[in-house]
Amino acid sequence: MLMIPITVFVTLVIVLAIANLSSGEKKIEHKIERLYASDDPQFLRSMGLLLGPPVVSGNRFEMLLNGEHIFPSMLEGIRSASKTITFETFIYWSGEIGEQIARALADKAREGVAVHVLLDWVGSSKMDKRYLNMLRDAGAEVIQYHKPHWTGLGRMNDRTHRKLLVIDGHIGFTGGVGIAPEWTGHAQDEKHWRDTHFRVAGPVVGHMQAVFMDNWVKATGNVLHGPDYFPEVEGVGDGLAHMFSSSPSGGSDDMQLMYLMAITAATRSIHLASAYFVPDKLTINAIVEAAKRGVKVQIITPGKRIDTHTVREASRACWGDLLRAGVEMFEYQPTMFHCKLLVVDEYLVSVGSTNFDSRSFKLNDEANLNIYDRDFAKQQTATFADDIRQSHQVTFDAWLRRPFPEKLIEKFASLLDTQL
Repeated sequence: MLMIPITVFVTLVIVLAIANLSSGEKKIEHKIERLYASDDPQFLRSMGLLLGPPVVSGNRFEMLLNGEHIFPSMLEGIRSASKTITFETFIYWSGEIGEQIARALADKAREGVAVHVLLDWVGSSKMDKRYLNMLRDAGAEVIQYHKPHWTGLGRMNDRTHRKLLVIDGHIGFTGGVGIAPEWTGHAQDEKHWRDTHFRVAGPVVGHMQAVFMDNWVKATGNVLHGPDYFPEVEGVGDGLAHMFSSSPSGGSDDMQLMYLMAITAATRSIHLASAYFVPDKLTINAIVEAAKRGVKVQIITPGKRIDTHTVREASRACWGDLLRAGVEMFEYQPTMFHCKLLVVDEYLVSVGSTNFDSRSFKLNDEANLNIYDRDFAKQQTATFADDIRQSHQVTFDAWLRRPFPEKLIEKFASLLDTQL
């Protein structure tokens, strides 16, 4: 009789594991045919219509380099709010910057600003619960996304990795930064990470707000709308942009589709900064084909100073075809490299929360801002070049000569690539 409960338990564990490790959607299996280049109007049209909201004009963008510029700008934005603040993030840990942001949000809530905070339950597990109490006592709404509950056991591996801050529906922030001491400073040592975030103004901020609302509605059932959240926004610049999202519950392949379309349309250059670079075979083939048709491809990943060594080992295991095709691979040396940036032909700049791995492409809730602006793209490639100067290039010969134990570890790590 004891075997029956054990069998039921094992069956339940297997069912839950399958539910959590799968997005439930048919994945992209076939390469995308190259029908146009990035400078063809069809590229912009296809990106807008296939990936979400159409591209809108009238936007202005500002790059914020490392915590010393990122956090003061975010705090200034929070303190300037007069009506609404919506904030969604994955990592929120204890520390001085976490307390500063919590206090700033609480202050605005006490002033009567509607403050809505959506924190991933896993990503905020190291957060001082005092911050949650401070926010709620001040009147802010705070939700921890997919906190374990028996009704949602099949969604425990679905995390919100999105990083969004929207002020009054007019100003938005997105990029790679988490709220933790590691992101403060200016990447001056291995305890202070290298990252980039972006401040955005213009009509595309409405897209950013809509992405926040996607998970807010899922988590609370409450629809926030009206002019306080979605005001009419006048153009403030010349930049073209749109923001789109992906999640296992709908459009889980949208991020990978975007990367594949951009890589396939590339004519001259691809610059990819990726904190976690573990591409699947389809994506590797797209990059290899781009390199073979003469596109200069440069990729920066973290070096030995990385927060998850398994990711680095799984990443290095898949570099062979890339290096053989002429892709230039670089490992950032000074500290953890947490940037998430794609620049194609010094025209398209894609920034946001998405990593270049199966977890971002299939399992996480992600959001990326695509900017179509040549001046802004040139600024990003200049910063990319600065990062290369602090990186070590890994050649094909050096990759082949790495020690056998290292190869063996990488091989085992690569077996986990669907979860990395």
